[in-house]
Amino acid sequence: MTAPSQSPIYDRVALIGLGLIASSMGHAMKKWGLARSVAGHARTAETRAAALELGFCDEVFETAAEAAKGADLVVLAVPVGNMGALAEEIAPVLKPGATVTDVGSVKQAVIEAVAPHIPNGVNFIPGHPLAGTEHSGPRSGFATLFANRWVLLIPGEAAPDAVAKLRAYWEAMGAFVEEMDAAHHDLVLAVTSHTPHLIAYTMVGVADHLRRVTESEVIKYSAAGFRDFTRIAASDPTMWRDVFLTNREATLDILGRFTEELFMLQRAIRMGDGDMLHDYFTRTRAIRRGIIEAGQDTAAPDFGRSVTGAGE
Repeated sequence: MTAPSQSPIYDRVALIGLGLIASSMGHAMKKWGLARSVAGHARTAETRAAALELGFCDEVFETAAEAAKGADLVVLAVPVGNMGALAEEIAPVLKPGATVTDVGSVKQAVIEAVAPHIPNGVNFIPGHPLAGTEHSGPRSGFATLFANRWVLLIPGEAAPDAVAKLRAYWEAMGAFVEEMDAAHHDLVLAVTSHTPHLIAYTMVGVADHLRRVTESEVIKYSAAGFRDFTRIAASDPTMWRDVFLTNREATLDILGRFTEELFMLQRAIRMGDGDMLHDYFTRTRAIRRGIIEAGQDTAAPDFGRSVTGAGE
């Protein structure tokens, strides 16, 4: 794990949206002293109260503008479809020299929605932490969520010192940081996250509609493969609706390629081509081994996360 920070990286950080990612950021900032104060905003009074109760925010506000006022770093941690309106709301109060970032799973659509509202003198650095669980809400966060996970930043035209500072901030939470352009990000995520989620939703939907298999049987006899699908398919529906609507081109491209691969496997099964299936599964197995060797998962069940991990 990362060592405690010697001094805060930002004086004031505003978290706009207080779900899994933002609450984990808040816990991490408190654990390692990365900010002098943390402000938060959420739509519901219940969520705002939870943030104060759990202690990952020092103060919370009913509006995003109140939370963002005077902040050195503003983090948009809401569904992608809401970011444009929030950027417009906070624009008049953004502090000169401040940095605005986000944690959305899509980048080109976020840039199109948010960038027009960012005033001159404020750095906009879109970001995406590749970390999460199937849980959501302010009580789901934990400080070590980002440890040994990747965070992708889209520097654009932001000042180099602002990019370096945001990189140091994520690294202090234990993350690895990489920079890339928005279009490449969206294609990579269509392969590694968006399409797998769509397939998981589809497989669970198939089980739901297959009346020859009862609901009790699906639950009682779920093998590891189906359990893994259900974990992914339990993700926040609003967030994933927005992801597919805003990254449709890359997702449809990868879905087309997936369909071609599926047809190839169908033919091999129909023709009894065991050699082809064995070679195919051998190649794909190597990718899984590479993920483990890269430290992005372990060979343990439950995606390498212990039952107690979410409570850290």
